[in-house]
Amino acid sequence: MKKLKGLSILFIAMMMVTTACSGGSNNGGSNTGTNAPANNATATNEPAKEEPAKEEPAKEEPPAAVDLGGRTIKVAAWWDQKPAGNTAGEKARLDKLAELEKKYNFKFEFINVPFEQYMDKVTTSTLAGEPFADIAIMELKRAIPLVKQGIILPVSEFTSATDDINNEQKLMQKLPAMGGTEYAFGTPGVQIVGTYYNRDLVKKLGLQDPQELFNAGQWTWDKFLELAKAATRDTDNDGKNDTFGYSGWPVDAARHLGVTNNAMFVNEDLTMGMTDPKLAETLEFVNRLYNVENVVKVKSGNKMDWNETNTFKDGDVLMSINYDWNVGDLTFEVGVVPNPSGPNTDSKHTYANSAQNGWFMLKGVKDAQTIYSIWEQSFDVPPTEEYLGQDWLESRFKNQADIDLALKSVNGTGRLAIEEGIPDFPVFAVMDEIILQNQSVSATIEKHKAAAEAALQKVK
Repeated sequence: MKKLKGLSILFIAMMMVTTACSGGSNNGGSNTGTNAPANNATATNEPAKEEPAKEEPAKEEPPAAVDLGGRTIKVAAWWDQKPAGNTAGEKARLDKLAELEKKYNFKFEFINVPFEQYMDKVTTSTLAGEPFADIAIMELKRAIPLVKQGIILPVSEFTSATDDINNEQKLMQKLPAMGGTEYAFGTPGVQIVGTYYNRDLVKKLGLQDPQELFNAGQWTWDKFLELAKAATRDTDNDGKNDTFGYSGWPVDAARHLGVTNNAMFVNEDLTMGMTDPKLAETLEFVNRLYNVENVVKVKSGNKMDWNETNTFKDGDVLMSINYDWNVGDLTFEVGVVPNPSGPNTDSKHTYANSAQNGWFMLKGVKDAQTIYSIWEQSFDVPPTEEYLGQDWLESRFKNQADIDLALKSVNGTGRLAIEEGIPDFPVFAVMDEIILQNQSVSATIEKHKAAAEAALQKVK
């Protein structure tokens, strides 16, 4: 693998671009006229009439660039989105931004608002008719209430037929629809959410490598549990386990394994998923991991602590359903496979896309179509990688085989999870009662069914 270039996380996926090629004329110079040959028997003695010269069609000049009169285009996030200029790719994009500023007579401003203040800023400013930014990045799940409030615009309202997003989508892509309508857009990128495993521990304990099971078509919940149980050991006979089969946040396990069983707490069309028997089956399996088989390492003492997402880093845990952004500082070699298939897998989706970010155009933005077009154009820069996400993935994995598998079998297989973005939806109450209080899965779902339905009605 080539040397890591260290692109920033935000712009790893923003450098793919197509090169437009001009097609040559297919006229090989043949004469398509109807002039008769000199010995044509129908020729007359009249002098030949000269054909009037054909006028060449006037070449269409490209439309003049819109003059934005020196205005500022504001792009907001809870981090600094401006390219730092530390790499060739970042420098190329800075040059592109400057080129566009000159062409359209405007200035870019990148606004950085703390995460805890961000959504309130989006909502209050836009409802007041003065959006604090033209383009704002948001987690899709947190944008759900804004759809009903009517303060974000559908993609169809600010894009044209010639924009890349409505054609090849090499520069910009439409992100998953919410309530049947597409609002969010983003650059092509990589997201590797899967079952990460400690390859060093696999070798030490003499276990079968999960990639071997996956490649053989045997990577299922049953095999996952079998490996987790085999890795949970008291290796020094002191009465305490020294290695563990699994670690992680139970809510993540429920979401991701739910997707591999074709079930979700809330479906993408805002219909109830929590009462689906396939989700109950998933929650039973998660409960089995945490409370029956006891294969989970709980470092904090609280099974429902989100920080258990980091316990895998200790090096004594075999597997964790985790994220590419969370495995860059490991002291051991890590491998990855898609999350194991449940009994009702749809064979297409392998993880819940619960934290997908996307850009949104806020209601009230002036010249929205022009603003969008400029933003899309700002990513039309030469590629700096041999394949999408190369620099990022090479900072995560030591083996090209892991990268190849991640790109082929994990990236792009997510299913949008939105339950956390539905105000008052009782996902955490359900998980607390099952995991911490050992309550019955079926009884817990029934207990919270009415509250879940009421929460969904508020955003429809």
